[in-house]
Amino acid sequence: MSKIAYDPTKDKFAVLIRRNRFLRWLFYILLDLFFLRSWHVRKKLRETASKQTGVTQVLDAGCGFGQYDRHLLRYFPQSQVLAVDIKEDYIEDCRYFYDRSAWKDRIRFQVADLLQWHEGPKYEVVLCVDVLEHIEEDVEVMRRLTGSMDDGARLVVHSPSIYAEEDAGDDEFFVDEHARVGYSVEELSEKMKQAGLNPVDVHYTYGKYGHAAWVMLIKYPMLWLTNLGFGAIILLPFWYLFTFIPGMILNRMDRNRKSDKGTGIVGVAEKPKQKA
Repeated sequence: MSKIAYDPTKDKFAVLIRRNRFLRWLFYILLDLFFLRSWHVRKKLRETASKQTGVTQVLDAGCGFGQYDRHLLRYFPQSQVLAVDIKEDYIEDCRYFYDRSAWKDRIRFQVADLLQWHEGPKYEVVLCVDVLEHIEEDVEVMRRLTGSMDDGARLVVHSPSIYAEEDAGDDEFFVDEHARVGYSVEELSEKMKQAGLNPVDVHYTYGKYGHAAWVMLIKYPMLWLTNLGFGAIILLPFWYLFTFIPGMILNRMDRNRKSDKGTGIVGVAEKPKQKA
């Protein structure tokens, strides 16, 4: 079985949904269902929203397809959202979708390199999902994000963990776009501190339940799409007929527990309040 890299496969999906708002909306729903990281990220955003009311400025640092932005707009209903990404085509596609939505006056999209990010409005919530593992100077990125955060603001991140190497090293499956395999709880917590943040909650995701769901729902379908092309889409409904419900149960079990070991990691950190 040939090797797979996520970015080329993701780019194929980007082309497929580029100017079709229905397909893009459906794609967002499928991402939320099938990708466990979305379950964990949404949980952390809901917890943040319950603790920080009246949030007015939110930053999505590395928005990708823009799938989390609608959750940011919902969880923080008084906010203005700025979503940035280094890929210009992704930004243009997100802008096309959201400019035709009810949220068009509350969200902006901008091409930006996080290594050159400068202080702007003081954001109260910053989201950074599966971005830091791609950047060698990850602490510098977190420092720059910290500089644009208000006192007491929270950063929510998700990334592969050090245990993702168990898949990354597999001769059938690996991701080759990363600067590092991932983080341990200790390493991510320490790097947050180096960036001037106080870790609030850092723990592994994709534990034994979540990893089993990922293998069923994501790994094998992605391999088939890579090797068979979009012709594999014909096979997927039959596959998911048997794996969808077990996969959802396993995702829920993983979201509701903190694993001692897992191939993903989620972290929440807070910018300290300055003493008067």
